[in-house]
Amino acid sequence: MQPSDSTKLLLREILLAGGMVVVLIAALYAHTQSMPPLVVVESSSMIHDSDGEVGSIDAGDLVMVHKSSFENIVTFAEATDSSNLYYGHESHGMEGDVVIYKKSGESSTPIIHRAILRVVPNEAYPATGTANPCPTGGNFDSEWRIDGQPGACILTWDVPGTNVVNQSNITISFDGIDAGYYDCKRFVHAGVEPHLVIDDWVPEHSGLLTLGDANKCSVDQGHEAVNGSSGLRSLDGSMLGPVQESWLVGRAGAEIPWLGAVKLIVSPTGPGLTYVPSSSIMYLLACIGCVLVFPMFAEPIVKRIFASSPENIQAQQEKAYLVALGIDEEE
Repeated sequence: MQPSDSTKLLLREILLAGGMVVVLIAALYAHTQSMPPLVVVESSSMIHDSDGEVGSIDAGDLVMVHKSSFENIVTFAEATDSSNLYYGHESHGMEGDVVIYKKSGESSTPIIHRAILRVVPNEAYPATGTANPCPTGGNFDSEWRIDGQPGACILTWDVPGTNVVNQSNITISFDGIDAGYYDCKRFVHAGVEPHLVIDDWVPEHSGLLTLGDANKCSVDQGHEAVNGSSGLRSLDGSMLGPVQESWLVGRAGAEIPWLGAVKLIVSPTGPGLTYVPSSSIMYLLACIGCVLVFPMFAEPIVKRIFASSPENIQAQQEKAYLVALGIDEEE
């Protein structure tokens, strides 16, 4: 083989590999309507089993990011309300959707947590658009629209999936009676309930209250919503408010287990394999081993199948016939 032939072969293989990557990304985008269509889970905040399990979200998993309208996100409260249209809806091992969002819409690493409830304004009036947008009281919400105009002052709230309607503050006990049961999976002692309790919360604005499945009821919105919650903070140090529509990246779809650990290994800024279950690393190594070993077993089988095919047998017979006649195949 000439050097030029080797170069052409190499270029062809590179183009083929690049084309396959482009086709794969295009197919994922067509399915999710989101770019990027996949995110790598870095932390253990959504883990259900310390050893990891398929069906829940573990560190090192790849998760599809589906584009979703804010209104179509199903919360835990709605999915556990027997009178709700979305009763029984589950995602990644529990009721309600898991959402991917950016804290306060900032360009930081997205958070992937479950939507527990949605706070919706009931009584509101248009903001004035001045330094004092709510002169007669209420919390200013820059994204809530009245008569198509953004900016409203919220006086009372509704929480779909619960009995909270037209309330100035929100108190809900997820004890299976007041609302669907949410198990905190934490040590219970005096003053600490086994279930999630929202206590006298006045939301900063409309949106979703979110929580990692493994965070033992420490909601992202902090202690103002749930007593004892550490919460998450924006880049300016302020406690996170309810997740708004402009923060939403998408809804978590199917998981591809283990493979995201490769990115965590090579990433210079991430947590590495700190939170990845040991079983996930073992399964990843097994997958890599299978990919490397598979061609060794597949090639002889394919050759055997091809050799016994009617087309190949006929071709060999024709070749033998031409040789017997002394005719060169290339003539």
